[in-house]
Amino acid sequence: MSIRSMTGFAQVKGQVNGQVSFTLSLKSVNHRFLDLHFRMPSETDSLEMKLRRVLKEKVARGHVELTLSLDRGTNEGFALNRELVGGYIKAFRAAATEFGLVTEPDLNVVLRMPGAMDGGAETADGELEAAVLSKIDEALTRLNTMRDEEGRGIERELRDRMEHIQKAGSGVERHRQAILQSYVEKLRSRMQELVGANVEPERLLQEAALLVDRSDIQEELVRLQTHIKHFLGLLDEKGEVGKKLDFLLQEMNREANTLLSKTSGLAGDALKITEMGLVMKSEIEKSREQVQNVE
Repeated sequence: MSIRSMTGFAQVKGQVNGQVSFTLSLKSVNHRFLDLHFRMPSETDSLEMKLRRVLKEKVARGHVELTLSLDRGTNEGFALNRELVGGYIKAFRAAATEFGLVTEPDLNVVLRMPGAMDGGAETADGELEAAVLSKIDEALTRLNTMRDEEGRGIERELRDRMEHIQKAGSGVERHRQAILQSYVEKLRSRMQELVGANVEPERLLQEAALLVDRSDIQEELVRLQTHIKHFLGLLDEKGEVGKKLDFLLQEMNREANTLLSKTSGLAGDALKITEMGLVMKSEIEKSREQVQNVE
């Protein structure tokens, strides 16, 4: 199983009874956590809770929007909820009388109230829930199929970029001797200056130790290769790995920055180290853009 993208879309249709059908849509985009949003007809709170539980079981991360729309048929009319509308109008007129207002309720506003209009095609208790729940697994399968397909494309790109970073790291290792030679020359020049100034031997040792420490990029190269190996291992795992991949890329970026800072100001062949370090940073940044969409 490849890694999974957080971007996808799926839509299924179903039938409640001979008069009522529905369309169930799922749309997901990237998000740090699992963020569920529902657009459903009124008075379906119980169904929403059940759908929420199903989504939490099948989706690990992402901003997911579920939309449920009902089609009651073109030949069916609507029935007025007389009890609800009548109660509203009665309360409206009582308030107008109490406060001495001359006004009448706006019918357009009244009819937009939830439950003011009942569809002519009714559904039995639990009939809609059963029909929708029977289709949610199919919708999730289609959604995850799309997310898996996009995830395979992201994985291929990430593996290519890790290969580029590895090659740049190998190139840095090959030119490491040039860096050491540059620092040897700088150390020799610095020591000559200090000797000419009659500096204490302890000061010479301090200067030498400082320059030697600054010249050591082996630790950064080793840690970078370790992070890449771990990164590729995570790509082979199942489940939610997006956050772990992003953390490793942050660590890789840190090593690349340290490597560049340690080799700044060098000339000659050592300049190639800077070029390869910039290649690393570019590949790491492009990888981070892709990883933001990995579940």
